[in-house]
Order: sequence, then C-alpha cells, then structure tokens
Amino acid sequence: MRKIIHVDLDAFYASIEQRDHPEYKGKPLAVGHAAERGVVAAASYEARKFGVHSAMPSLTALSKCPQIIFVPARFDVYRDVSLQIRSIFLEYTDLVEPLSLDEAYLDVTANKPGIVSATLIAQEIKKKIRKKTELTASVGISVNKFLAKIASDWKKPDGLFVILPEEVESFVEALEIKHFWGVGRVTAAKMRELGIHTGRDLKQYDEAALVRLFGKAGHIYYDSALHFFLFLLLSSRWNILPLDDTGRQ
Repeated sequence: MRKIIHVDLDAFYASIEQRDHPEYKGKPLAVGHAAERGVVAAASYEARKFGVHSAMPSLTALSKCPQIIFVPARFDVYRDVSLQIRSIFLEYTDLVEPLSLDEAYLDVTANKPGIVSATLIAQEIKKKIRKKTELTASVGISVNKFLAKIASDWKKPDGLFVILPEEVESFVEALEIKHFWGVGRVTAAKMRELGIHTGRDLKQYDEAALVRLFGKAGHIYYDSALHFFLFLLLSSRWNILPLDDTGRQ
C-alpha cells in the first residue's frame, strides 16, 4: 500500500512578496504588470476574494479589485525558495516529483526516518516549511497521486487532508465529475447534460456506452469509476522517480 503526499504551497509567488514586503500583508496583491496586455501570474488570497486569479488579464483584475497592488515577478527568488523547500522533502524521501516551483509529490511509503505515519511526516514538513521560509503549504495524503492532489485542495490554505485506503471507494463515488482524470471543462459539461455529476453516476454506465459517448477516453472513464483504486495503483504514469544529484528525474 503506497503512501503519497502532495504538497502545494499557498499562493506561492504572492505569499513570498507579502513575506518580503510587510506593507503588503493582508492586502490584495497580484504578481504581474498592470498594463493593457499584462497578465496576473499569481494572486494573494485577499485578491482571490474579489475573483482575481492567475492567467487573468491585468485590466480585468483591476476592474474587479481597483485597490489591488501589482508587483513584478522575481523568479530567481521563487526558485531559491523552491529549492529550500525541496531540501526539506529530501530529508524524508528521494522519491520526489516536482510539478512546478510550488508543488510536488512525495512517495513516503518507505521513508528515510522510518516514520510509519504519512500524516506525521506531512505535519513535520509543514512545520519545517513555515520555520524555514515563513510560508504555508496545503498537503494531501492518499494511496496514489491523483487522490493526494485532490486532498491537498480540500482544506486550503494551510490545510492537511487524508483520504484513507478504506475511504477511497466512497470518496470516489461522491467525487464531482470535474475532478476525474481526463475530464476537462467541455467533457464535464457534456456529462452533466447526461446526468453524470459524480463518480457514482458514472458507474451506472457500461464501458461500451462511455466509448460511444466519449470515444477512446470512455475506456479511461470506465476504469476510473469502476476500478479506480486498482487502475491508478498499477498505472505506470503515476510512478514517482527518484531525483538525481542535479535535482532532475
């Protein structure tokens, strides 16, 4: 039984700017440029309350939140902080898969300190990140990468959520269809038109019907709904490879 942790730094770029500039703390902030063709690279949680989010045009962000503060990105700083956090991960396992500067998967099934509980490891990692960087992270724990990532979103910010092995089936049955692997916005809308809102609804369709409705992807949706645990546990795309000395996989 694998123990996978997904760590996601909370509003990473924006939080670093608020950390390094105390005058920005508690205020709506966007990393980017307030120009006609500018785009928001990251938004603080204060800005998100106004509907501002990453990849949004800067002028749209200003219309939603006129008091928003724009600061230029400092990617060299973000990379340095990311490396600090990765060094914490490597205290526990070499099976680290960075997804970006601000999130990564860790396989702690067999870990360096020999800690049995993945939850205890996650708690330690969160504390060390806060102490070393003054930042918070949301963490999810489960039996595979897909569920661990979903769990990390469950109690943001600064959250920790666990989906236990015995909870996987009921959790997946209740899971909104938009969270399933391979289900994008358009497919999710089509599924809702068919009355498919959750994993439980998806299980009512046989494989042939799903293939007829969604093409080859129907095979994946069928496996996800009916054989979710085994499908992800055995699928090679969910393997985490060890980092080498250069930090590459």
